[in-house]
This record gives sequence, C-alpha cells and structure tokens, in this order.
Amino acid sequence: MSNILNWRIAGDWFDNCSCAVACPCTFGQAPDNNYCEHVLFWHIRDGHYGEVELNDLCLVQVGSFDGNIWDYDGRGRSGIVIDTRASDIQADALSEIFSGKVGGWPEKLGELFSRGAEFLGVERSRITFEIAADQSRWGVDIPGKVKAWAEALSGPTSTPGEPPRMTSAPGSETGPGQIVTWGKSTVCEVDAFGLNFSWTVSSAKHIPFDWSGP
Repeated sequence: MSNILNWRIAGDWFDNCSCAVACPCTFGQAPDNNYCEHVLFWHIRDGHYGEVELNDLCLVQVGSFDGNIWDYDGRGRSGIVIDTRASDIQADALSEIFSGKVGGWPEKLGELFSRGAEFLGVERSRITFEIAADQSRWGVDIPGKVKAWAEALSGPTSTPGEPPRMTSAPGSETGPGQIVTWGKSTVCEVDAFGLNFSWTVSSAKHIPFDWSGP
C-alpha cells in the first residue's frame, strides 16, 4: 500500500436493520434468523483522501447478509449510493475508501465476509438526512430508493433527554472505542439495486466513526 494516499473520514453513522431490538450483531452475535437486511448511512463531518476534501458528504449502503460476520462467516450483497453534492473526484475517492482497497476499517470489514460479498454497484442520488444533536432521532431519504428513520429507545424508566447508550460494544460496526446509541426504526423502505424490503418496527442505532488509512 506504499502508493496509496493517506486518508481520514470522521462523522456519524447509523443503521436501520431487520433485526429485532436490540440488534445482536452489535453484541458480536449472528443476526436474527441468521439473516439481515439493512440500510447503513454515513455523514462525513471531516474528511480527506490525499488532497481531496470530503467534508459534509453522505453515503448510503443498502444490502443483506447471512452468517455471523464477527466469526468471519459472512456472505453478503450490497450497493452504495453517493451524494450528488460530491464531485466526480470526491465520489471516486469515497468509492476507493468504502471498497476497502485503501486499508483502514473498511478493509477489516471486508475480511469478515469470508463466504463472499457481491457488490451491486454505485449510484448517485440526492441524499437528505437528519441527526438530532442528542441522538434522539435520525433518518435518511433518497427519493424513490430509500426511506429509513428511527428514534432513540425510551421507556417508563428512561431518564428524560438521555437515550440508552453502550460502551465497549463487542461488535461495533464502526470499530472499537465508539459509543452506541440504541434506537428503533419508525419506517424503513428500500427499492434499490434489485433489493426491495420494508418494515416499521425493528432495530436501529447511531454510532460515531473515525477511520483512517492506509
């Protein structure tokens, strides 16, 4: 990797998946029924790939997988949608990073799919999103393709204004050292890359990320 440019991206990640609350994957276990359909979202608050700035860009992955990825037993298929606000150069940089070809956490994630990972392609679309400052609500819309929204878990014994959080997650999807905020989906609808699924109540979570490479 001596010829690969240095890169770093940091920001907010959240998911909306078909597992019941709370998603077992974050605990290092196999998904419910050994199968997961999902929407994954990244908002890069600060980032670069060499001299290419990646600040304030978004990316969404839709896909499915089976097996326990943390046992290096995953098999999946997915496609990614890149923000239309990204220039062609920025989109190429994001594709390189998220492919795992330039190291860092994406490369480690790729190694978890020992039984194969089918890549369904890259599309460009307008992406709108919201993440509440206190992580009480988050969601993303891609017209005609993705609608995925969630709110933080709460209940009769919750402390107002304090969503349930977790440290030292055994299977943190964005890597070690991050804080998980637990939620549940309010809606998830996907029609993209030949994938079509929907639900109203299932697992969701918000986790920061801070990745670099090579």
